[in-house]
Amino acid sequence: MQLIDQKTKKIMEGCKERARQVGLDVPEDTLEYIVTNRDMINLSPKVMIPTLYDYWVNDVEVLKGRGKYKLYPSNPYETVINTRPPISFYNDNNPDWLNIMIFYHVIAHIDFFRNNVLFENTWKDDFIGKALADKRLIESLRSKYGRWVDYVIEFGRSIDNITGYYSLLPKLNLNSDQEPGEIMTYFINVFLPDEAKLNEVEIIKFIEKYNLLVEQNQETADSIFFAEIKVKFPEFESKFDAYRPSTKRYDDLLDFVIKESPFVNKASNTWMKSVLSIVRETSLYFAPQMRTKIMNEGWASYWHEKLFIADDRIKGHEAQFAKINAGVTSISRVGLNPYAIGLRLFKYIEDSAEKGKFLFEYEKLADRQLRNKFDKQTGKGMDSIFEVRKIFTDFNFVNTFINQEFLDLHNLFVVGKRLDQQRGVYQYYVKSRKSEDYKKMLIDSMYHPPLLKINFEKTNDEKLHIEHVFEGKQLYKDYIPDTLLGLEFLWGGTVILETTEIVPNKEKKEGEDDYLYNKVLYKVADKKISKIKL
Repeated sequence: MQLIDQKTKKIMEGCKERARQVGLDVPEDTLEYIVTNRDMINLSPKVMIPTLYDYWVNDVEVLKGRGKYKLYPSNPYETVINTRPPISFYNDNNPDWLNIMIFYHVIAHIDFFRNNVLFENTWKDDFIGKALADKRLIESLRSKYGRWVDYVIEFGRSIDNITGYYSLLPKLNLNSDQEPGEIMTYFINVFLPDEAKLNEVEIIKFIEKYNLLVEQNQETADSIFFAEIKVKFPEFESKFDAYRPSTKRYDDLLDFVIKESPFVNKASNTWMKSVLSIVRETSLYFAPQMRTKIMNEGWASYWHEKLFIADDRIKGHEAQFAKINAGVTSISRVGLNPYAIGLRLFKYIEDSAEKGKFLFEYEKLADRQLRNKFDKQTGKGMDSIFEVRKIFTDFNFVNTFINQEFLDLHNLFVVGKRLDQQRGVYQYYVKSRKSEDYKKMLIDSMYHPPLLKINFEKTNDEKLHIEHVFEGKQLYKDYIPDTLLGLEFLWGGTVILETTEIVPNKEKKEGEDDYLYNKVLYKVADKKISKIKL
């Protein structure tokens, strides 16, 4: 692995200059490395972070990667790391003309990292440096405590996918004196929507009123505001007093274990807190990338296509570009290609905004010919996609802009799969061409970790009681025993999990569902696992 040569660096700087001219946010300082396929395989389990802490599972993944490469050789083009300064890796097999396309792709990723609100807690971070410090700390602990460090890492990583990213995001850039108080948090997040049954518009009015009081008088804003609230809602004070014992004080399960576990907080075990914190913080750092995969790749594909075609340095390679670009951004009829869907959605948003198709005037048109001819020439197409890039996640990106017009435009559909018993093969068929079905398919494919809550009333030093909030999907049952055994170790006592499991309705009667939803309770005590149907 080595830095790109001066000739290639000059090409990259030329790409950065052209990207800035169209509005992309590209820093002056970036680092680019040339890597081999072997380097890619070795770094992939560490999410391409060379300084990430060592862990035995990474070694297993490297061996798997080498085995796959022998059977199916491939050349990944690039990888970019969201750090300060941004670092990107390029395959040593890339010719100069291809690097121009890839540089534009990487530059758009960097712009996305620097501007999408989900990444705001990373905008000033040198993650490479932080990861190196974490790695050195873990190595020093490993030299002292041996394999126990790896056990703690493994147990921590078994629940690091359920970190409370969204609950933490609004507080990450606040000074301590700016964080909303407990009473205000309860009032906005719980009382108004759940007790007073107010809608979002009504809630926003209360927030605006409070913010105005803060601007006028910082010190007395709370007392003035809540004096009026108690008059308007006489029941508020008693509701808040009843709520306080069960107030959520922790952002997620791992955070709770780090802060409250009797075992981890023993004087002899406090080193475990450092290890668990590293696991949790690393997971939080990558959380926004998992929630913006379609947008991020779509944004990068949009710009590499737009800027590459306009670049006079690639003359003579148009056909080669078309072939590679088609391979990257072609629509998958079976499965999901985030590059393809993201690219086409950004183009669709730009075109729709440019023609004014997000106006109510267009929405109320029923005649197809009038809809096809509709064009207000607003000049807002480019501004719209930059705004979408800034404030959306994959979920609201897909949920907002996937519609029947988009599906018809690109001939998209949901594919079904059935067994042809006569021939002994599976058949793929067009299951639905409805936008709602296609949207649901995309949303179901997105990263959506389970929601686990701690039952504070039933949790004590001897017992950790967890409740799974069922959202239509059951937990992966094969993982439950090992995860609970790890939690038993970290808590130092019994661990109980309440969840819902979906089972076939074998005694189905007419009018009943094909599946039953059973409430079950898992219990781990003294390394023995039991399961009870509630």
